[in-house]
Amino acid sequence: MRGPLLPVRGPLLPAARSVLDESGPEVRVALVSNDLIPLPSTGRVYRAERRVRLGDTSPEGRLRFDSVARYLQDVAEDDAEDAQWPASIGWLLRRCVVAVWRFPSRTERLELATFCSATASRWAERTTTIRGDDGGLVQAKAIWVAVDAVSGRPQRLGELFERVYRPSAGGKSASARLLLPGPPEFGLEPGRPWPVRASDIDIWGHMNNAVHWAAVEDAMSSLDWLPVRAELEYNEPIVSQADPVLLRQETPSVLDTWLLGGGRVLASARLWRSPGSAGTRRDP
Repeated sequence: MRGPLLPVRGPLLPAARSVLDESGPEVRVALVSNDLIPLPSTGRVYRAERRVRLGDTSPEGRLRFDSVARYLQDVAEDDAEDAQWPASIGWLLRRCVVAVWRFPSRTERLELATFCSATASRWAERTTTIRGDDGGLVQAKAIWVAVDAVSGRPQRLGELFERVYRPSAGGKSASARLLLPGPPEFGLEPGRPWPVRASDIDIWGHMNNAVHWAAVEDAMSSLDWLPVRAELEYNEPIVSQADPVLLRQETPSVLDTWLLGGGRVLASARLWRSPGSAGTRRDP
């Protein structure tokens, strides 16, 4: 569906400009910009619709992050199919940043608009805006690496990508660098097991990226605040034989979580608290 995006209605979470980051040895200010990225004036924009269902929501009725991740994955897959992207080249997620102005809620009708916002030789950044007819507003930026569907090795994006997707990026370059810190050596409580289920593994033989966000949802369930921004990085694939452990570290402004296995960081996530949400859970 290619109609216009819905307008935003209702109160929004404050855009995070700066919040205290107390995860390091010194208290410092982390600049976190949630400026809404506009749709490109040229190039391809793919649009789709979803409705927030019962299985997509938290007990409070807000759209969960793992549900957002599934929506992002689905619209990216639909976009690739519509563009006749070759089945011989797949995409693996490297990093995802989700900015939240207002969480969509159950039964809300959503419109998704997705486009390529930056490129490199073997990976690209996809920006997706989710707007709801009751004021929900979320935007995600994700780095996807192009890989050979048989070997799993990174592949050059190729002529089809150059022709169909690159114009909307406007010459912007994408970085696949991982930015989030690992867990501190001392001071954390012992982690707890995060078992890998058979249903968590996708066709690549890895835990699907949406399941990583389910671990984040579990870690944030005890918070008395909701994040205005969330970042998740996929350090190493989590396979069915893995036995991950979920760790967390909370400060007044930031929640960090990690999935560890075999002494290595498998995934890292950081959630930033809205500056205006002091001690108040901001469900819709």
